[in-house]
Amino acid sequence: MSKTSKAKKTATKKTTKKPKKETKKKATKPKKTLAKKPTPAKKPKKARSKKPKKVPAKKPKTTRAKKTPKTTKTSVEVIEKHMEKRLAKMRNERRLPPKVLNELSTKIKEHALTKKEFDEICDNVIASYEMSLVEPGEAVGTVAAQSIGEPGTQMTLRTFHYAGVAELSVTQGLPRLIEIVDARNNPSTPTMKIHLAQEIAGDRNEAKRIARDIEMVLVESVASNVSIDLLRQAIDIRLDPELMEDKGLTVESVAEAIQAKIKAKGEVETGNNVIFVYPANDTLADLQRLSEKIREVRVKGINDVTHVVIRKESGGYVLHTEGSNLQDALEIEGIDSHKVYTNNLREIYQVLGIEATRNAIIKEAMSVLNEQGMDVDVRHIILVADMMTADGAIRQIGRHGISGSKNSALARAAFEVTIKHLLGAGIAGTKDPLRGITENVILGQLIPLGTGSIDLLMTPSRSSKRKK
Repeated sequence: MSKTSKAKKTATKKTTKKPKKETKKKATKPKKTLAKKPTPAKKPKKARSKKPKKVPAKKPKTTRAKKTPKTTKTSVEVIEKHMEKRLAKMRNERRLPPKVLNELSTKIKEHALTKKEFDEICDNVIASYEMSLVEPGEAVGTVAAQSIGEPGTQMTLRTFHYAGVAELSVTQGLPRLIEIVDARNNPSTPTMKIHLAQEIAGDRNEAKRIARDIEMVLVESVASNVSIDLLRQAIDIRLDPELMEDKGLTVESVAEAIQAKIKAKGEVETGNNVIFVYPANDTLADLQRLSEKIREVRVKGINDVTHVVIRKESGGYVLHTEGSNLQDALEIEGIDSHKVYTNNLREIYQVLGIEATRNAIIKEAMSVLNEQGMDVDVRHIILVADMMTADGAIRQIGRHGISGSKNSALARAAFEVTIKHLLGAGIAGTKDPLRGITENVILGQLIPLGTGSIDLLMTPSRSSKRKK
């Protein structure tokens, strides 16, 4: 019975296992069939059959492509007209300066923009410009003084910048900035930059010739020896032939220059590279005085220009001078008179006027600050230059200039020489209007800047009615 029971159990196990296999097979079979059913094998056939139907639809595409350039042309014209109208409107409104408007119009033409993009750019430019404007009542003078003075503390005290050539040195750094602000009559290293005329800008020989005409040549710089001959009772001048040839001079030209200088005080005789000057008075003291005078006689060139260096630049040869004389330099033939520059502010004022002096102050101050790596906004320098030249003449920023010419006695006293200004105001009985900042700070009153520059009035009756 046990064997039969075991056989029945095995039979039941086999029978139970078989349907599992069948179920597995049955489960797998529908999966395969399901996967086969959504196969997109039939669909591409339909797409292929549809494609030839779409072939005639390609013809209108070609016709559309032909029409598109006409539409683009018309749209470009419309956008250009819109741009012109908007720019003209902005010019009439005067919300932007002419320079910014011109730059905006040139930059916009470089890009293909839509109406919306163009309008957004214009709005952003106007908004950024109006944000950069100074608000009414802001202390622009104090901000400018801080913005220039703080970087000035980081500047080197004694620096010499070589103007492209090792022979010429120009004062830079803080000493030069002080020279500009003080509006000194004679800067420590005056220089000129002279461009040649366009026809001869690339000719080195012409550049040398003009440099000889500009460079000042004295008798002592050409003579090898200037002595007093007691036997002849004359002044003996020995000329160096090599220097004479280098400077393009002759013995006769030197003799003429000496005669023109001494006039009737003596007679001039020439020889072979020798000049004798016989004075009218034979005393030794007169001979010594006359010999010193003859040494300083200018034979050729411009006054105060002691040295000229020729330098090749991109536009041709340029002359850099040591010493400055703008008036005489403009009269020399062969130079471009529109491209002559000097760093002497007083000469610019005397020759070209006050507006050119203002531009020169801005240029010189910015070049000094930029060379030292100081990031100072140009508007602070423009404010200083405007203050220095507002009266039509150059005034320094100091007690002899702007600070010393204030209307308030307290403001003048607060700067320098306090007792002198207070005594003078007390003796004269002057009244102080108290309109400035310094005098109100001294008295402890509200300064006329920012919120202090505005008086507010309120009518309570109206406000009470509105509340009701």
